[in-house]
Amino acid sequence: MEVTVRPPAWKTVLAFAIIYFVWGSTFLAIRVGVREVPPFLLAGMRFFVAGVVLFGWLRLKGTPSPSRREWIAATALAVCIFVLDYGLLFWAEQRVPSGIAAVMLATIPVFMALSEILILRTQRLTFRLALALLVGIGGVSVLVSRSVSFGEAPIDRAGAFALVIAAMSWSIASALTRKLPLPASKVMSSGAQMLAGGILLALTAAILGEFRGFNIQAVSRGAWYALAYLIVAGSIVGFTAYVWLIHHESPTKVGTYAYVNPVVAVIVGYFLGGETVGPRTLVGTLLVLVSVIVITTTRARKPAAAPLAEPLREVAEP
Repeated sequence: MEVTVRPPAWKTVLAFAIIYFVWGSTFLAIRVGVREVPPFLLAGMRFFVAGVVLFGWLRLKGTPSPSRREWIAATALAVCIFVLDYGLLFWAEQRVPSGIAAVMLATIPVFMALSEILILRTQRLTFRLALALLVGIGGVSVLVSRSVSFGEAPIDRAGAFALVIAAMSWSIASALTRKLPLPASKVMSSGAQMLAGGILLALTAAILGEFRGFNIQAVSRGAWYALAYLIVAGSIVGFTAYVWLIHHESPTKVGTYAYVNPVVAVIVGYFLGGETVGPRTLVGTLLVLVSVIVITTTRARKPAAAPLAEPLREVAEP
């Protein structure tokens, strides 16, 4: 009989603290960085360096490199995850407070649920799910509405639209992940996607003309610190903690970061970033979080002809 050895409690607490607080604080680091570095270029630098480190470390450990088909699949996912999701997030944070950006991206489970209902057919639209979806959409509407203001200025519409597209892109990538041929090692798969994403983001930055007029010597130390924090703490350390937790805790427990991160982001943005938190932000955040909690704690109810095993819902760092 095999005995499962539980890791020390302090390691589990530390790993949860990292994915809760480090990932929650990366939204402010992004906002600090995009004040001085063009958004797609900044995102490209973050994920290219993190991808090189992660990919190189795995190859040194002897993990096989992805095959040609797996590289193509990883690159296709990189377009959705890194160019569209992260690229638009970095772009939007030039216009939208970091806390609000985190709340808007917290709607990813809403769009994932919609894709499971309408596209994958792996979920049935129950009354509970329908109500949760309406609450989530209502939360976003409160944040962007110009009529329901609660005395607080609405967020930039272009930035809000970009964040909605980013959330939708992530949900599409999550659906594609189950169908594309990816490396057996989830860590290698993520490393390959980060590396491909970093290259694609740099190409996007070049196409958009972000290199023109950009003076690297004019970038302040604070912006470089923000980039270093995103690479080391947000991508490398945060992702390592996440993968470790996935092997020692249930996906449901680990997935709680999805509704802790926005709260952390709003608090960090308020105390460290000087961002305002008014009634609109509080109401919109509450509605979105209630929606996310209900959706992520609802068990899938598949059609009778579907397989019994529920597919793993993969998540990744912000």
